[in-house]
Amino acid sequence: MVVDDHPMWRDAVARDLAGAGCEVVATAGDGPQAVRRARAVTPDVLVLDLNLPGLPGVEVCRQLVGEDPAPRVLVLSASGEQADVLEAVKSGATGYLLKSAGAEELIEAVRRTAAGEAVFTPGLAGLVLGEYRRLAADPVSVASDGPRAPQLTERETEVLRLVAKGLSYKQIAERLVISHRTVQNHVQNTLGKLQLHNRVELVRYAIERGLDGV
Repeated sequence: MVVDDHPMWRDAVARDLAGAGCEVVATAGDGPQAVRRARAVTPDVLVLDLNLPGLPGVEVCRQLVGEDPAPRVLVLSASGEQADVLEAVKSGATGYLLKSAGAEELIEAVRRTAAGEAVFTPGLAGLVLGEYRRLAADPVSVASDGPRAPQLTERETEVLRLVAKGLSYKQIAERLVISHRTVQNHVQNTLGKLQLHNRVELVRYAIERGLDGV
């Protein structure tokens, strides 16, 4: 699904993706419309502009990534400002591509996003990773868990480790030979125990504890 408030740009992106064999299930031109249509058609990937009328792109992302099924969100924006990139990632986007990217780069980014990879315009990935590491090294952040941090079960820790590596729920289910629903239940239980709100916060928690590299 392609979301952008400029009709010509939106149509061009949708046309390029369709021409490459991607199924474009819907398009939208403003935030509220994007949320409604995404809930109706449940796209695998949402190509999302940040600057939308009615509801900002980051809020569209925040609302949709917490749902089941949740789309993977690839932001396609004219802005490469650090604040915009980090806000998009914190709202749940798994990738961020600048509009200066060519059609082939966009198509490849959508395919990689669909496969569960984190895709960023060169230079932006380091920015995001640097921010996560800064947060992980923040003693206030780590101390907030306190000495009585909740204990996760062995299976919950296993699922958390795979989430931190960027695997989709389906991929985790296949890896652990359990159902998609069971993976979701483990994630929800883990979120509840850790008092976290979404997958992005869960990944940050895992990075703080070095689980992403195991």
